[in-house]
Amino acid sequence: MSKPAPKLTVRQAVAMWPADAPRGEVSKFCRKHGVSRAWFYKVRAEAEIVGPVQAMATKRPVPLTNPTATAAAMVELLLATRTALESGGYDYGPLSVIATLSRKGFAPPSRATAARIFTRAGVVIPEPRKKPHNAQKRFVYPQPNACWQIDATEWLLACGKKVAIFQLIDDHSRLALASLVATGETSEAAIAVVSLAIERHGVPERFLSDNGAALNPSRRGRTGALVEFLKSHGVEPITGKPGKPTTQGKNERFHFTLHRYLRKQSVAGTMAILQAQIDTFDQYYNSEREHQALPGKQTPQEAWHATPKTPAPARPEPAAPSQEPRQGQQRRVTKGGRVTVLGTAFNMGKDLAGSAVHIIYDHTTIMFFDAHGTEIITHPRPAKGTLYVGNGKPSGVAADPRGARKKRTKYPPRKRPDSPPTNEVSTES
Repeated sequence: MSKPAPKLTVRQAVAMWPADAPRGEVSKFCRKHGVSRAWFYKVRAEAEIVGPVQAMATKRPVPLTNPTATAAAMVELLLATRTALESGGYDYGPLSVIATLSRKGFAPPSRATAARIFTRAGVVIPEPRKKPHNAQKRFVYPQPNACWQIDATEWLLACGKKVAIFQLIDDHSRLALASLVATGETSEAAIAVVSLAIERHGVPERFLSDNGAALNPSRRGRTGALVEFLKSHGVEPITGKPGKPTTQGKNERFHFTLHRYLRKQSVAGTMAILQAQIDTFDQYYNSEREHQALPGKQTPQEAWHATPKTPAPARPEPAAPSQEPRQGQQRRVTKGGRVTVLGTAFNMGKDLAGSAVHIIYDHTTIMFFDAHGTEIITHPRPAKGTLYVGNGKPSGVAADPRGARKKRTKYPPRKRPDSPPTNEVSTES
């Protein structure tokens, strides 16, 4: 047990000790207060250098050795690993550095220790106002294949051409199921990446996407090719609310991780080279990178195998053969953006005015295509006697409320005939 530090009054007396004190007074003082002569003269020497007031302040003793301190070799290894991960475009936070070293057989320190080492080295900027990860409550499906998420992000090739990257992940395990580079965000590319994922991992129970025309335009009042493809496999397609990208937050964060990786790679000159880079990233992401949102320091691949998968949904019964053969017609869109077929006017939009559209219909569905064969819109075949079918887009005041207000305020309000005059002067006395 260490000896308690002398009282402040004792230290004050030593700091203010007179230079002309009689011989032997120092020894008497030390015996009386239980301090050593070495401590006495140490305080006296400090008082002569910094002054009596500063010498009176008690100081925390500094140990000569610190057995629990992180070894210098481990500090260098932590900093070198962080630099290597950052230069490679991978996550380089304390948890990622620790995970990398642990998988190589090292015994790194805790996350807090690694964070302090990085801060002391000046390689990170502390953000005390940033919300901690444990303050976020995430919704996660209980099993793999319970729900998949898809989204597309844009990237530029070396020639400046813009391409789309489809990323498909499992909600439960965060496994990168499949990724595909395409010329654009089209339903054909979406079906291709989903087909690849189904071939590798089976059929999911639900399928989450945004409300894009190539993914799931159901909230726009029409169906889509990907939606019909999923329904044919028994999958339930679902979407988030328009303007609420946080519903697809897991995929949005996945885009960020991919972009950071691609920015550290050489710029791809072709779609094939970019696809190879993304395949390499998916392999690292699935099998080497411990995902911080997963419990137990697991990689997505480990989380995928840790829980039984959701059984594949039953395929729907095949539809009865159509009583009416599928027919086709060709019409030209009017100046008002409409096409009349089967006695019903369908709104195509004024941006298509004057263009030719191809129409295919049977007893259940009517589909419209442009001259290049791209689907414009699909509707359930309206009941006989229906005069008009809109395209699901707002019009009039709902489409342009500011313009409508200007039009209303252009002329003053009309005066009712029975309202009394306001500017006439009475002649009665």
